[in-house]
Amino acid sequence: MKKIIYCTAGFLSFFANAQVGIGTPKPKSTLDVNGKTTLRKELRVGGTSTQAGNAGLNGQVLVSQGEGKSPVWKSLNVSFMEEGQYKLINSYLSSDQTGIITLSNGVAGDNVYKNSVGDDITDGAKGKWVKIAGLENNFTIKNGKNRLTYQFQTGIEMKAPVSTTSENVRFACGVFRNGKLVAVRPDRVASNNNSEKEGLMDYIFTLNYTELNVPVGIQKLEIACRKITTSNSNSQFSIGRDVQSSNGAANAFTLESTMKIDVIEYVTYKSN
Repeated sequence: MKKIIYCTAGFLSFFANAQVGIGTPKPKSTLDVNGKTTLRKELRVGGTSTQAGNAGLNGQVLVSQGEGKSPVWKSLNVSFMEEGQYKLINSYLSSDQTGIITLSNGVAGDNVYKNSVGDDITDGAKGKWVKIAGLENNFTIKNGKNRLTYQFQTGIEMKAPVSTTSENVRFACGVFRNGKLVAVRPDRVASNNNSEKEGLMDYIFTLNYTELNVPVGIQKLEIACRKITTSNSNSQFSIGRDVQSSNGAANAFTLESTMKIDVIEYVTYKSN
């Protein structure tokens, strides 16, 4: 009877220290599976001989800690991309405090009242556009099924020659992609008929637009503005900064220009 017990114990010891192979006659680790694996319940890691491992929380992923260490469950602040959805790929944010002062007093408007998508930024017949250089952005589109969202904001300031006489300026700002107009908004600013403000008027201008299915490749985005008309060519006028003699009523920081571009692409996966 003792002999039988001794043999059985020896067999179990051998089995516990052997390498087990499934689908392979030469296992390379304690458990070597060569084939598909179906896991019907939780996967637990980091356990001991007296305590079950950790099954992790919903949404966590298993992260390796290197050789000889048990992997751990981690929460990642990254959204998973599912096929058939639009996902935010990149955002580009730029700001500028130099602005535009070359459309100020002594400069008449270009008297161009209408623009069309595709107008060239250098075509004087389509308006005398002046760029806000600090807002230029260059990026690459990789998926032809996309959405580009543009959010432009800037401060406008004007000052009438006579503080008690209200004057106005009509102007327009547009978004140009690779030198071609894709979005435009005209607007008007008028000075206060108020001696206490010395004929000054501050105004916030915004332009929001979404462009669909921009071609794949390198894209150059620019913001440019122009003066359409003015009731008095001697009025001071600035975009994205204060006028030259604002006497501290505003400054380049409070009137700075900002541009945000969101690149949203359609998610697809290619099978091998």
